[in-house]
Amino acid sequence: MTISPKDTLIIDHQVYSSRLLVGTGKYKDLEETRQAIEASGARIVTVAIRRTNIGQEKEEPNLLDYISPDEFTILPNTAGCFDVDSAVRTCRLARELLNGHDLVKLEVLGDKKTLFPDIPETLKAAEILVKENFKVMVYTNDDPIMALRFEELGCIAVMPLAAPIGSGLGIRNPYNIRTIVENASVPILVDAGVGTASDAAIAMELGCDGVLMNTAIAEAKNPVLMATAMKKAVEAGREAYLAGRMPRRAYASASSPIDGAFFS
Repeated sequence: MTISPKDTLIIDHQVYSSRLLVGTGKYKDLEETRQAIEASGARIVTVAIRRTNIGQEKEEPNLLDYISPDEFTILPNTAGCFDVDSAVRTCRLARELLNGHDLVKLEVLGDKKTLFPDIPETLKAAEILVKENFKVMVYTNDDPIMALRFEELGCIAVMPLAAPIGSGLGIRNPYNIRTIVENASVPILVDAGVGTASDAAIAMELGCDGVLMNTAIAEAKNPVLMATAMKKAVEAGREAYLAGRMPRRAYASASSPIDGAFFS
C-alpha cells in the first residue's frame, strides 16, 4: 500500500489537514487556549456556546479575538444541554452569532454526574436540526446500532465516546469502536475520555477518522506541550492503521529467518 502524503480528514466535503479536533474550555485564560490550539495543529475548534463568549456578551473577552474563524473552522457545540429544546435553541443561536454557520456538534446529556448522552433526546434533536439544514456531528455512546441510526437520520459525522467526558480513562471498549468504524459511511471521530497521547493513537489505530479532545490537553501540567504530543499521536496512529499491523501470534517468531542459515 502506498500512503498518500495528503491523507486528509473530509467532513461535509470540506478537507482538513489535521485529524485532531480540540475544544476551548478549562484553560487558565484565552491566551493559553490560543497557544495550545496552535500547537495541536487542529483546524476544527469546538466551542461550547452556553459557556463561551463568541459575541453574545459584548463587554466580555471574545474567544474569536484569539481563535479567528478565518483561520479555524469553529464547531459550535451544545455542551450543557439536557433536553431537545435547549440543544436546538443553542444551535440556532450559534448560527445567528456565526453569520449562518451550519456545522454543529450536537450533544444532549442525560445527567450531570456521568454526562452520558441521552440517546432518545439526542435522536429527536438531531432529526429537528437535520430538517433545518444544520450539518450535524453527533455525540453518542459506543453502541454500533445507534451509530447507524444517527447516520441514517442524516448526521454527517458520528462521535462515539471512548469513556465519560473529562474522565481521561481512554478507550474502554475498543471492539465497539472498531465495529462502528467498519459499518459506517460517514466519518467516525472518538469524542470524550482521551487522557493521554497513547489513547489518541489507539483511537486512530482502530480506524477512526479523527479524535476530539479538550480536558486531556487543557488539564495537563503543560497544556501546550501536551497539545504537541496529541498532534503527533494522532498522526502516528493514523499511519499505523494505514500501514497495517503485524498479525498477533500465540508464540514467538524469530526476527531473523533461519532457512538456509549456516550452522557449524
